[in-house]
Amino acid sequence: MRFEGIIFDLDGVICSTDEYHYEAWKKSADDLGIYFDKQINNRLRGVSRGESLEIVLERYDGMMSQEKKAEILISKNDIYLQLLQKMSTKDLDKDVKKTLEILKKKELKLAIGSSSKNAKIILKKIGLENFFDAISDGTMITKSKPDPEVFLLAADMIGLKPQECLVIEDAIAGVEAAKAGGFECAAIGDALKSDLPEYKLNTFSDILKLV
Repeated sequence: MRFEGIIFDLDGVICSTDEYHYEAWKKSADDLGIYFDKQINNRLRGVSRGESLEIVLERYDGMMSQEKKAEILISKNDIYLQLLQKMSTKDLDKDVKKTLEILKKKELKLAIGSSSKNAKIILKKIGLENFFDAISDGTMITKSKPDPEVFLLAADMIGLKPQECLVIEDAIAGVEAAKAGGFECAAIGDALKSDLPEYKLNTFSDILKLV
């Protein structure tokens, strides 16, 4: 077997909460009188909340205290969590569910490597709360992608070395993180634009050709 473990980014790979993130950031930006659109939102993919806010504030006229920034981050997350309540098992694509089940039967170690602090909430909503062998998320790390910390932690949690794992990513920052950590990487979605990944997936089930 080429790999012993697979580490998945969550948002944009297992499921998509992009629209909820966009709505929450848009509301936060609107309240501050800052222009925000889908193109700016795409720059937030795979980066931490704090770094995302700095990108949003590039169009802010004036200085902002750390206290105010902290308030905005809490408010944005509250809006996002309210929107997440709409999620259900219907948000888990059938192709994704079937592929994950096949990978499980192959006895591969499966982990999540996500910068999100809400990863466990999302997994519970889509019915995968107890499916993965490990969940490495934004509550456990100090550095966001493109730093490899979240993937290195995931590999450690499933008892494997980076070279024994395949990372599945949809964000360029995530691909950079995987490569920085010494992992092979398969790209899907936006990450297909990157020249760094060893593999490119047209569909989620294409993972089965790699294991």
